[in-house]
Amino acid sequence: MIPYTVNIKLAARTLTGTLNLQNKTAVDWGWQGLIAQGCHSSILIIDPKTAQTIQVLERHKASVVKVKWSRENYHHSLSAPYCLRLASADAAGKIIVWDVVSGMAHCEIQEHTKPIQAVTLNDCLQLSYLPSKRNHMLLLYPREILILDLELSQTVGVVAIERSGVPFIQVIPCAQRDALYCLHENGCITLRVYGSCCTMIDPEQNVQELVYDLRSQCDAIRVTKTVRPYRVVICPVNENSAALIVSDGRVMLWELKAHASKSSSGLSSGLPPLYSPVNFCGTPLLQNQKCIPDLSLNTMIGHSLISGVDSPRPLAGQQEVHLKFLLTGLLSGLPLPPFSLRMCPPLTTKNINHYQPLLAVGTSNGSVLVYNLTSGLLHKELSVHSCEVRGIEWVSLTSFLSFATSVPNNLGLVRNELQHVDLRTGRCFAFRGERGNDEPAIEMIKVSHLKQYLVVVFRDKPLELWDVRTGTLLREMAKNFPTVTALVLYQTHNVPCFLYLLQDAESKSEMSQGISAREHFVFTDTDGQVYHITVEGNTVKDGARIPPDGSMGSIACITWKGDTLVLGDVDGNLNFWDLKARLSRAVPTHRGWVKKIRFAPGKGNQKLLVMYTDGAEVWDTKEVCVLPSCQTWWCTIDFYGVCMCSCHNCMFLSLFSVSDPVWCPYLLLPRAALTLKAFLLLQPWSDTLTMDITHVDYKEKDEIKGLIQEQLNSLSNRKSLIHFFFIRLFGDESDLQFWTVAAHYIQSFAQSCQPSGYVPEGQTPAEGPQSSHLDICHDILCESSFFQRFQLERVRLQEVKRSSYEHTKKCADQLLLLGQTDRAVQLLLETSADNSSYYCDSLKACLVTTITSSGPSQSTIKLVATNMIANGKLAEGVQLLCLIDKAADACRYLQTYGEWNRAAWLAKVRLSPAESSDVLKRWAEHLCSPQVNQKSKAILVLLSLGCFHKVGEMLHSMRYFDRAALFLEACLKYGGLTEDAECLIGAAFVDYAKLLRSIGLQQGAVLWASRAGETGKELLDELCQTESMGLEPSPTEEEVDNSLGNVE
Repeated sequence: MIPYTVNIKLAARTLTGTLNLQNKTAVDWGWQGLIAQGCHSSILIIDPKTAQTIQVLERHKASVVKVKWSRENYHHSLSAPYCLRLASADAAGKIIVWDVVSGMAHCEIQEHTKPIQAVTLNDCLQLSYLPSKRNHMLLLYPREILILDLELSQTVGVVAIERSGVPFIQVIPCAQRDALYCLHENGCITLRVYGSCCTMIDPEQNVQELVYDLRSQCDAIRVTKTVRPYRVVICPVNENSAALIVSDGRVMLWELKAHASKSSSGLSSGLPPLYSPVNFCGTPLLQNQKCIPDLSLNTMIGHSLISGVDSPRPLAGQQEVHLKFLLTGLLSGLPLPPFSLRMCPPLTTKNINHYQPLLAVGTSNGSVLVYNLTSGLLHKELSVHSCEVRGIEWVSLTSFLSFATSVPNNLGLVRNELQHVDLRTGRCFAFRGERGNDEPAIEMIKVSHLKQYLVVVFRDKPLELWDVRTGTLLREMAKNFPTVTALVLYQTHNVPCFLYLLQDAESKSEMSQGISAREHFVFTDTDGQVYHITVEGNTVKDGARIPPDGSMGSIACITWKGDTLVLGDVDGNLNFWDLKARLSRAVPTHRGWVKKIRFAPGKGNQKLLVMYTDGAEVWDTKEVCVLPSCQTWWCTIDFYGVCMCSCHNCMFLSLFSVSDPVWCPYLLLPRAALTLKAFLLLQPWSDTLTMDITHVDYKEKDEIKGLIQEQLNSLSNRKSLIHFFFIRLFGDESDLQFWTVAAHYIQSFAQSCQPSGYVPEGQTPAEGPQSSHLDICHDILCESSFFQRFQLERVRLQEVKRSSYEHTKKCADQLLLLGQTDRAVQLLLETSADNSSYYCDSLKACLVTTITSSGPSQSTIKLVATNMIANGKLAEGVQLLCLIDKAADACRYLQTYGEWNRAAWLAKVRLSPAESSDVLKRWAEHLCSPQVNQKSKAILVLLSLGCFHKVGEMLHSMRYFDRAALFLEACLKYGGLTEDAECLIGAAFVDYAKLLRSIGLQQGAVLWASRAGETGKELLDELCQTESMGLEPSPTEEEVDNSLGNVE
């Protein structure tokens, strides 16, 4: 497998286990395309496309309770680059803002020790706004979801589950479609889509209830006391992917797929059929296509129909769609501790071609999990034992030995299981044969360095020595053999230094014969005495003994390298033996029980890692001192250091590469990310879209070009992604919002102009059929006719749900503004006689009924309305103006008094296209004012009005040169610009060419300069001259300033 390099500084890799209950809400899926998840005090960064962990952030001391990615709703440039920023909060009240690429904290915020706590809502589990409908909110209860209209402050819909159904624990509303992702207590994710065909509330009124139909659900998980679903997050870019977080540490990645159906199944399910959209961003989809595009949720299903207005029958090109969840990825977590860990043998020149860095993890349920540490993914899960795994030893790169012991019986005897496992086949067999029943428990097993011998140490029984290659017992020690407390095996290629300590031992000539096959075992007993034995072939010889050191307690661990032998005891003392000088030195660590000690890999490296119950230290055995934390790093040639076990997680220090290609432009340097985006967005210099930047005249360092090409390779490896819009791949929220609105209205205006000619700028063309409408999630940016129909449906639903006089009054006011006077009069006459407003409502009903269009009456009403507005009765005055068809004046008054949103709403529902355009243009000017400074929102408003020339000017003045040039290019293609736009086009194309030159895309710069006409002639000559001389162009100060851009 070829490693994949990313520009990211990695911290200690963590294999996650069971989550803490406080981690329940600590998960977020950002626009950057990555998932952040809290696991105890660590934060994992997960790539959902490849289902692998690419970064671990560790700085919190308490459990992480909340994580949140930064928004990407801004124009990206060198001064505002693509970056991975994440905020996290822990239970102790500390908030950290992270730079994920470097793994460093930008800042830390903490107010004393106040914890970060969630708001409790009694029985209510969740509050969320509906992004698909303005001024709507949902309340989640275990068995129902309430939909609230905030203008009415009343429930307008209820999503209830059956009596035998599984309760809710979370709901996520979608923005692209009026749909809900619901998580249930059994781990099942359901998708409910707003339906237009529902139960009639009153047949005479022909009003329908607000209902969300169940359209798809995934498989449930097996829920136990320790395994429960915690949270679900969805991709904010496409809204068709979900990640389920389970309490045992698993992350299940689900993807929603759409399939076209020839035969209708709606009759059998009792639900109306669900249809595909007719178009996307204004471009019609192909008719009778076999595959429904799964780019995003709004390309899979059409927008919700408006009851009583839209026909339930499909339009031309629409197909019935069935939705289905597909499990596309799984990150497995470690089971409950304790664990037994063992790394596979190291990388050598002999195994470099087939080496895999595998970590075996023995679990409490008897299974052995084998992880590939390159990716951090589970390689294999093997059910080996019937009880807790106590230890693992590798005998080759593809096989290992593991042992487990059962619960002791009344005599203190157990059933020992020592299994040999072959990873290639999964075959397991009992290494000790029939041995193992009713005997003392195995304490440890050790395999020699040459993988020739196995030592099995028992609790109250002498150790056994086995031949690993033949599986035969070489020797079972005598009953008077000392009890082993710590054991180490040593391989030598010359006379061992231990021989200097031998007293009355064999002669050196005897020891020198056949020394290449000889291996040494050193162990300690309960008194701290050190023993030495040698094994050669079938011969086992007892060696010397070293008396115990009086300052040491019970020896817990031992290690040996070169001339140095180190022992650690349960009291926290270390004993360093210099075997050549025959000297020892005991050093107290004051850290408690020394759990394990290991020498650093590498010839001559005498650094020692010491692990305690509460952490680890690195010692220099030559100086016998603790090294500072900045000097505690080492790695072997295979990039792996030491394994450590914590309460719920398995952590290890490593330098690793990502096994599968990761598409994430945010990992690139800012200049490279912008180059990649410009390269992918448009390649007009080539007849075909290429994914190879090496064939393009791109002046950059080879390292940067290599990183960009690796990103392109990761994209081309997944062919289904090639058809995605590149702005979705970048997770660029600002670009996505702009181009969704721009593409729709450019196409819409182009189609409307075809039969009748040019439509003046700012004047909305004739409203088309239902298929041409922008989605209602864009609210005020939608076409006026569609927006008005939606508001009428909304007020009818409010009318059905009203339960008090205040609700009735608000409905009557809305109906008057919408021009529905007859129904408004009926509501006004419903006021009871004992109500204090009975007299006023009766007079208002008479006024509405008797209004005539004569001049005197209109003048009187307008005068009264003006006086009411001047005296603080703005809402009442606006109603009177609307009654006499003076809605344009009403909008001007609303804008004068700062009610800009209400003025825009009224203009969309009551005014003609020309009048509405005037109101919205004034709103756009207000948004551009220095006091408000919401130019991006103003641009979207102008797009909805067809003011494409003004949009181009604003984009260029804001120094959004890339967006301005590509937008004007699209307008030229569809005829959306006037003849006087030539100067603007030339300036925008020239500045975009300079931007491309500043980031190294010479070919693109030449092309856009040539398109600028006379304005770009000077730049084109300069580019051509530079290219002919073979010089690398250096950007001028002006170009650098242009490339930096301004942040709004």
